Amino acid sequence: MIDMLNESVVALGKKRSTIRELFEFGNQRAVVVGRENILDFSLGNPNVPAPEAVKQAILDTLDTEDPAVTHGYTSAQGADFVRETIAQDLNRRFGTQYGGRNLYMTVGAAAALSICFKALTASPDDEFLVLAPYFPEYLVFIGEGAGAKPVVVPARNEDFQIDFEALDQRINEHTKAVVVNSPNNPSGAVYSEDTVRRLTELLTQRSQQYGHPIYLISDEPYRELVYDADTVVTFLPKYYDNTLVCYSYSKSLSLPGERIGYVLVPDSVQDFADMYAAVCGAGRVLGYVNAPSLFQRVAAKCTGLTSDLSVYKKNRDLLYEALTSYGYQCVKPRGAFYIFPQTLGIDDYKFCEMAKKYDLLVVPGTDFGAPGHMRISYCVKTETVERALPIFEKLAKEVLG
Repeated sequence: MIDMLNESVVALGKKRSTIRELFEFGNQRAVVVGRENILDFSLGNPNVPAPEAVKQAILDTLDTEDPAVTHGYTSAQGADFVRETIAQDLNRRFGTQYGGRNLYMTVGAAAALSICFKALTASPDDEFLVLAPYFPEYLVFIGEGAGAKPVVVPARNEDFQIDFEALDQRINEHTKAVVVNSPNNPSGAVYSEDTVRRLTELLTQRSQQYGHPIYLISDEPYRELVYDADTVVTFLPKYYDNTLVCYSYSKSLSLPGERIGYVLVPDSVQDFADMYAAVCGAGRVLGYVNAPSLFQRVAAKCTGLTSDLSVYKKNRDLLYEALTSYGYQCVKPRGAFYIFPQTLGIDDYKFCEMAKKYDLLVVPGTDFGAPGHMRISYCVKTETVERALPIFEKLAKEVLG
């Protein structure tokens, strides 16, 4: 039977991601020891409630709109008024001049990314550069999804900014785009303005050298999740014309299960009309047309809002101060809700297995292209963080002696 199927997707279906495996392990252990005794830091699932405005937007929509309209099809690229409303919010925040023409509504950021990779892939020789540490599914979306080649750029572990020498070495005539994610999953790093300027200058030079644009795909589900007054997330289309933005409301509004986001195609992108058509066509090929109608409306009514981020900041501060005091080497996260410490000089898979013995679930850094680290998702109750700290200290003593 296997020879009748696509072997690569069979393999993907049989092997879950490490993150999902840990999540399922936690569910199984919860049956044995009780859910309250599982210290699960594996999944980036927001634990703070959506803003009250989300509930009101849902109720208002259901109470005032014709159900046949609310739950009916919209245009393939999203309802006109939704795209226009979101565009005006972007204009207000970033000083741009977008309209509904620039937006394509999607089933979350994963669909937005898959659409962009598909739209840009013209040949199996096309390469997309992925900067470590990275979201593991990028490799799947690019390779199996778009039929192109993902090329990993090693991490700069001292601060998780960009290793420009490594990046420059990997750009060639086949490079179609560079994928960036700031604030970053898994490190929580936010690219400085200097990093962004160096990146865009390099891509401009190489685009001119090879006679075709090298695009920048900016994956931005954590755009609003920053915790310090001096941390600024640069809006990349202001720095580089050939930027495509993939956004999701999963993290900002705590709506990961509702799957709503968008692709932003700025007017500045080379051959804008063809690029937007390619995005629409890729959505058609992949079946990502007509994002959920009700939540398109919710996104329009709540765009620019965020959930209460104070819990994430408190958890970050608790973890960073404690872990560094125990001897863990760690870059302080500036955004998202992850911290990415080193595993005390031992293999990251070994460390994570040691942690599982205490029902403490963290994800090996190897899965994110950064061996010797672990991802801790601190989108959990503060009580969970406080209960986990003695175990992190105990593990440090076991490893360091």
